[in-house]
Amino acid sequence: MPRYLSLVRIQENTIDMEDADPGFQERMGALFEEITKAGVMLDTAGLHPTAESTRLTWSDGKVSYTDGPFTETKEVVGGYALMQCKDKAEALEWSKRFLEVHPKHWTVGLEVREVEDMPQPDA
Repeated sequence: MPRYLSLVRIQENTIDMEDADPGFQERMGALFEEITKAGVMLDTAGLHPTAESTRLTWSDGKVSYTDGPFTETKEVVGGYALMQCKDKAEALEWSKRFLEVHPKHWTVGLEVREVEDMPQPDA
């Protein structure tokens, strides 16, 4: 069964958990419980702010390092979910439901991509 990676895209400085409505955590917990019981959720987590991250770039045969925050970036990956679904339509439905539990005044985006299976070496 294919796996899908859902990348949660946010504008880092505009999302504040203190600004969430009182039922947000309960709605999110209920959805995570449902998706886990359905055998879909393989892993999920939020990510630390970009101020704590480092970007590595390979160019002209050299690796360069840039410490965050990355002021030139409007949108960042704020979290992820790795799901195992029967098809892309199912992955999109779960992703839609994830977005719908968020407060209406937040802007949150998702990028859903199928994970490419790598051939396993012969044992």
